[in-house]
Amino acid sequence: MNIKNIFMSISIIFEVFFIIFFTIFIYLNQPVYLQSVVYIPKGSNLQIINSLNKSKVQFSKLDQYLLLFFGKAQSGWINMSAIKLSRYEALKEFTSNKAALVNITLIPGETSEYFLKNIVATKLNLSYEKLLEELNAQSKYTNGVFIPQTYSIPLGIDEKLFINYLLAYANKHYEKIAKKIFGEYNEKKFYRFIIVASIIQKEAANKDEMPIVASVIYNRLNKNMYLQMDGMLNYGLNSHTKITAQMIREDNSEFNSYKNKNLPSVAICNTSDDAILAAIAPAKSEFLYFVRDKKTQKHKFSKTLSEHQKEINKQKLN
Repeated sequence: MNIKNIFMSISIIFEVFFIIFFTIFIYLNQPVYLQSVVYIPKGSNLQIINSLNKSKVQFSKLDQYLLLFFGKAQSGWINMSAIKLSRYEALKEFTSNKAALVNITLIPGETSEYFLKNIVATKLNLSYEKLLEELNAQSKYTNGVFIPQTYSIPLGIDEKLFINYLLAYANKHYEKIAKKIFGEYNEKKFYRFIIVASIIQKEAANKDEMPIVASVIYNRLNKNMYLQMDGMLNYGLNSHTKITAQMIREDNSEFNSYKNKNLPSVAICNTSDDAILAAIAPAKSEFLYFVRDKKTQKHKFSKTLSEHQKEINKQKLN
């Protein structure tokens, strides 16, 4: 090969390199639009890019290779410096930034309305109205859609992403339970168990009582009886309201089980797995009534009204 051909080859290589470099330079300087916080799952760069695309952050397969040059992507919540960044800035921040986290706890038996207003909106400085609006937009139901537990949530998250994150987490969790027990996940059928579970959650004194309370619910439904369970009136923002005789008389919602015989069409609160399992597999009993024992704070269960009345009279004497 003569010198002229060598120089031509070098020139071509240089031109190709320049074109590739210039193309990547232009590509990395393209704007991308993100939320103020982004969730990055654990996994390969391909899994990370695919997850981001599900969140409507548009990246390509090329980004999974470019990401290698910036280092290891942080897993978890990433706090972005701006909602509009170049690809270069975004990829760099994926590997270097972490969001400040706040622990948010949803206790079993809590309603979504109370949780969103008094805990989420307060701790994360979000709008309760927007949170509720997003919940209604993203879910068929208001309650029985969140998993009671402690979540580490980033400061700066918006209402839409917060609701989306909790709903997606719960749906995956419920699907896992349903497939383990039934072999499939039928959301509509499974939600009926959640409705029953939400009543159990409000009424049972502890985990051990849950299957027995479940049996009372099913026994009364099978006999076409009113459920007559006070806890069902602790719906919505009434979550911690003391139930009175006046409230029972005046409340005309579907949650007033002194006026309606059937189950409500929606759950009254968010429930634990224990309550859901009790709804799916209730104890076998003939119990139709229960009353709380003032000393033990547990319930006394009865098969007949006369037995139940005797227990009530005992509690009055205590």
